[in-house]
Amino acid sequence: MALGDKGDTVAKVSPELNVDQVNRQLKMLDERLDNMDSIITSLVERVMHQPLNLEISCPKCGQTIQINITSTARLKG
Repeated sequence: MALGDKGDTVAKVSPELNVDQVNRQLKMLDERLDNMDSIITSLVERVMHQPLNLEISCPKCGQTIQINITSTARLKG
C-alpha cells in the first residue's frame, strides 16, 4: 500500500504528454539502433577484408588465449 504513492508519475501526467514522451523515446531508440547497425556493419566489413586477431587473458589463471578470425567471403549489399 505504501508503494502506491511513491514513484507513480504516470498517473500524474496527462495522456497526451505521456504518448508524446513515448514517441520521442522510441524515435531516440530507433536512431541509436541505426547508429549501432552502421558501426557493426562497418566493423564486419573490415573483418571480412583482413584477418582479425584477438588476445584474451584468462582472469583466473592469466593464460593468454589467441583467437584468429579470417574470411574470404564477400559481402553483398
